[in-house]
Amino acid sequence: MTTQKLAQDDEMEAPARPDGRQGLSKPLRTLLDTSGLIGIFVILFVALSVFIPDFLTGRNMVGLLLSVTLIGTISTTMMMVLALGEVDLSVASIVAFTGVVAAVVTSAVGSVFIGVLAGVAAGGAVGAFNGFVVAKFGINSLIATLAAMEFVRGLAYITSGGDAVMVTVPAFFELGRASFLGLTLPVWAMIACFVIFGILLNLTAFGRNVLATGGNSEAAALAGVNVRRLKVIVFGLQGVVAGVTGVLLASRMGLGDPNTSMGLELAVISACVLGGVALSGGVATITGVLVGVMIMGCVQNAMGLLNVPTFYQYLVRGAILLLAVMFDRWKQTRRQRA
Repeated sequence: MTTQKLAQDDEMEAPARPDGRQGLSKPLRTLLDTSGLIGIFVILFVALSVFIPDFLTGRNMVGLLLSVTLIGTISTTMMMVLALGEVDLSVASIVAFTGVVAAVVTSAVGSVFIGVLAGVAAGGAVGAFNGFVVAKFGINSLIATLAAMEFVRGLAYITSGGDAVMVTVPAFFELGRASFLGLTLPVWAMIACFVIFGILLNLTAFGRNVLATGGNSEAAALAGVNVRRLKVIVFGLQGVVAGVTGVLLASRMGLGDPNTSMGLELAVISACVLGGVALSGGVATITGVLVGVMIMGCVQNAMGLLNVPTFYQYLVRGAILLLAVMFDRWKQTRRQRA
């Protein structure tokens, strides 16, 4: 029996979708799948605009976008890692380490370009190493990146001498302050990442392989996907993007701080899971992640405007993470019953 015949038989035996979406294009199906989350965001945004006087102002909107650049930029690659069925807990340490490396190298050689390149390369190297350890030795990514989180944070302290590193080249500060159409470079970097990784996930064979591997790695390997290489590439991309974020953060602060971004990894994972990315792998949408990031950003921004004490903000962020995980579990159960 030929492959074509098998495919035809599968199509004949496959049950029709009860929701009538089978004939719809993938972008439209994605929009429908995330419509509930989009509705929640719209309701939240309107409520905050009505009840918090300073929320819906041009200055606050720009500040809101800038405040989510850390979470938003890194979430685009965390989405790929989670879709692969893995997790990366080392991103916050990579952000701190790459910022320190960029600050040290820039001050040492006097070149912003070389400093930025060194920071991004350091991030990519750490990410690729994480991927290599996970793929080559079969170590659970939670454990591997937890070890990397401690190891890389230690490297940040060693590189900086245990203290923040001041940058002596004024041009380095312009990276975080440069603006176009009223938006700063970190915001444009986040937008670019959403566009690039959205296209990569939805319109390329690479993205399909990531989702297929996350859904069933053994089946993907039998279909010809080089799963080990794919994991190294995805973790490497995660490191590169974390490196870019770390360099831009160091530029905004004017120094490389080994203590920065504590707990960032949990906020990023929360935004991804809230945006519909399955912790078990195989399911991810760039639209959902974008909405998840904006929901997190709006809640954080509102608490800041209302002068909510920091320790209460921790409670709220923890509750959001718990609800996101519970929602992810509910969706998995529903898919299994379908």
